[in-house]
Amino acid sequence: MNLTLIAQEKKVAPTSLQLYKEIERADSVLFEAFNRQDMATFKAMFTKDLEWFQDNGGLIPYKTIFENFGNTFKNENKLSRVLVKESLEVHPLKDYGAIQIGSHQFRHFENGKEEVGTFKFLMIWNKKDGQWKISRVVSYDH
Repeated sequence: MNLTLIAQEKKVAPTSLQLYKEIERADSVLFEAFNRQDMATFKAMFTKDLEWFQDNGGLIPYKTIFENFGNTFKNENKLSRVLVKESLEVHPLKDYGAIQIGSHQFRHFENGKEEVGTFKFLMIWNKKDGQWKISRVVSYDH
């Protein structure tokens, strides 16, 4: 038996176009709310047991996450986010939801010039009662 061949076999469910479109749409709703600084809509897109990991911040508590976003939304240097479309990956997560992987750009004006940063992320989406919510975030490559 060739162990190399066995190790290379993938036994994952393929991503359906429907799942891809659902996550792409949920991402769009989430970040339209972010870009409008609509905290109520934005916060409602996350589960109460949210875990948020950031490469340079570690595990960030739920309360701190939304305090930080509240402060960001009040900042005069309005931050906006755009998904790097060609980077979007969606993978089914059996009996739970989906994994979203990609890159996104954040932009704001500071000292009269536009600052742009491109970062990577992984989000775990849970679908419950027909609603998509994020339960885990890994934000990295800052």
